[in-house]
Amino acid sequence: MGSLEIRPINAGDEAHWRRLWTAYLTFYETVLPDEIYASTFARILSGVPNEYRGLLAVLDGRPVGLAHYLFHRSCWHIEDVCYLQDLFADPEVRGKGIGRALIEAVYQQAQAAGSTEVYWMTQEFNATARKLYDRIAAKTPFLVYQQNF
Repeated sequence: MGSLEIRPINAGDEAHWRRLWTAYLTFYETVLPDEIYASTFARILSGVPNEYRGLLAVLDGRPVGLAHYLFHRSCWHIEDVCYLQDLFADPEVRGKGIGRALIEAVYQQAQAAGSTEVYWMTQEFNATARKLYDRIAAKTPFLVYQQNF
């Protein structure tokens, strides 16, 4: 693998971020309106405490992956916990450590913020990602329930 940099997403990254997030959403068979893209990108850049943050994986100068994460309160901890909402690596670079590097960068951000936990979820069928997740975190017995309005 070449030179890999994991860094915060900045305002000049919007086109690359949109390409990567669109590919992530396509994997989950989801299409979102442009106002969601605009809102999400603005939130990532806002710097507001407890707002979404984003990381970009850049391999040999080319953006190839992203992570979105959020710190929030928990009734089970004094410190905020960290939710890793979205993680994506371009299919052509999978298996090269991009996902792991992004997760480890989120771990570092969480530890620096005094967080005691990073958690995320994935779909059961996402076997490729789960192989990585099983190596770097503990699978919990919790199931996710959701009601949409």
